Amino acid sequence: MMAINWLALAVTALIPLLVGVVWYSPSIGFGKAWMLASGMTDEKVQTGNMPLIFGLTYVLGFFVALVLQTAVIHQMHLFSIIANEPGAMDPNSELGVWLGDFLAKYGSNFRTFKHGVFHGILEGVMFAFPVIAILALFERRSFRYIAVHAGYWIVVLALMGGVICAWQA
Repeated sequence: MMAINWLALAVTALIPLLVGVVWYSPSIGFGKAWMLASGMTDEKVQTGNMPLIFGLTYVLGFFVALVLQTAVIHQMHLFSIIANEPGAMDPNSELGVWLGDFLAKYGSNFRTFKHGVFHGILEGVMFAFPVIAILALFERRSFRYIAVHAGYWIVVLALMGGVICAWQA
């Protein structure tokens, strides 16, 4: 049976933090554009509870990784189809034997960093970008605001997808 690789997800959950440090940095990344587009000031940045913000970002990044694995690891779809079938979790049942044979033959298909990056970009462009854009439209935010945040999530999801997909269980 294919198990969830909790270590891979725990490590992958660091990616939003690591990319964010660079992406939203005023000196390295898009920090100045973000601050201008969101109305953020240096003084307001200093008032944040950074341990809480970083801690929650890690936890939420873990949730993103947990869901993203279903998009980047095709073999997980098989489990969602047979999950309630009798014998699905018994490796000695007829279904369990079939599943073991199937995974032995096809379990490594499409399990590369490049493939995960592809699906991560798709999730970023087709899910994260529209969610950010819809919120920004109603908040009357600028295109710059949308571009900074959507770009961040496209890069983050690409890297997360690559790591999750390549780091086989």
